[in-house]
Amino acid sequence: MEDQQNPNVVVAVQTKSMGLSLILTFFFGPLGMLYSTILGGIIMFFVEVFVGLFTFGFGLLLTHPICMIWGAVATNTYNEKLLKRYQ
Repeated sequence: MEDQQNPNVVVAVQTKSMGLSLILTFFFGPLGMLYSTILGGIIMFFVEVFVGLFTFGFGLLLTHPICMIWGAVATNTYNEKLLKRYQ
């Protein structure tokens, strides 16, 4: 009986772009966060709607940068886990 060799498996997964994450979040807020973190985008969507309504939009000056930071951290975390898994 012949020895069967295990085939080599190549996994090609691309990392997420930090620049694209920041640009999408800057222009689209929590909807742009969906690129980097789906749950975070959904949470911040409702937070921004709530804050925007009750502060007449002024609270978005605080929540919008939080979205950008959260998106950047989520992108970085995703990339680190991905690279650690396939090294």
